[in-house]
Amino acid sequence: MLFALTDPFSAKAQVAPVQSNTVQGGHLVGRWDITVDENGKPAPSWLEVELSGFKTLVGRFVSTGGSARPISKVNFDNGTFHFAIPPQWENIDRDLVLNGTLTGDRIQGSITTSTGETYPFTGVKAPDLNRERVPQWGKSISLFNGKDLTGWKALGEDNQWVVKDGILTSPHSGANLVSEKEFTDFKLHVEFRYREESNSGVYLRGRYEVQIIDNPKTDHPNSHLFGGVYGFLVPSEMAVTGPGEWQTFDITLTGRMVTIVANGKTIITNQEIPGITGGALNSNEGEPGPIYIQGDHGPIEFKKIVITPAK
Repeated sequence: MLFALTDPFSAKAQVAPVQSNTVQGGHLVGRWDITVDENGKPAPSWLEVELSGFKTLVGRFVSTGGSARPISKVNFDNGTFHFAIPPQWENIDRDLVLNGTLTGDRIQGSITTSTGETYPFTGVKAPDLNRERVPQWGKSISLFNGKDLTGWKALGEDNQWVVKDGILTSPHSGANLVSEKEFTDFKLHVEFRYREESNSGVYLRGRYEVQIIDNPKTDHPNSHLFGGVYGFLVPSEMAVTGPGEWQTFDITLTGRMVTIVANGKTIITNQEIPGITGGALNSNEGEPGPIYIQGDHGPIEFKKIVITPAK
């Protein structure tokens, strides 16, 4: 008796790659910069949709607060889509629900938050921000003059920021601080100090937070801890020293690619920041943006803030 010899992998090998735009909802695949209308106030949000296997759409979502959260399934039917994700920092047992419509290269719809409010949103495809050549760096600029708040503006009615003995100080939770100048690609050097249990951050272009927080050293770092890009990029190690000590970040941002050196140790090396982080000023990723310092989560001090823009 003759038996046909078959290659157990041949069927798999003959399956052609699936192009995302050939499946139901394929044009939704990608990253979206979203603006939510919260009672007349624009608030930034972000969505990423990916194809898992042959036809299932999954993704990640950044709401107007909190960090990136996974979406187990994005349901798509005839140009409309929806998904639900459980609460994150909200102390309530209700899912956030997004209902949207895809029209060409734009999306729109409504978001019902875990606290029950419903807001309309619009979204556009996020830019790639690829750079064709290595940047040439210009002259360094001291954003903090050691004397006063010249070159900065506070966001919020309670401006607690003061300059004491040459140190930019936020003695308690209050307003965030934003540079008046805006930048595209740059190198940034900051020297900072915080108290026990304090929490702050430096936002690159006002959209991507590098986390400053009092957390112990750990062998299991995550993106919410010291030196992480909040909700997205995990530092390779905890280079944190501790409260009451001066510490440093040296950050290089080119397009979406970021390198972070914390206290002399490289903890993130040329990794892509997928999208805006919670607390961003806006979702206009293709535009320049300011340096933005978080002052609403506890005391924080800065001694140096020096930026070297790309030419």
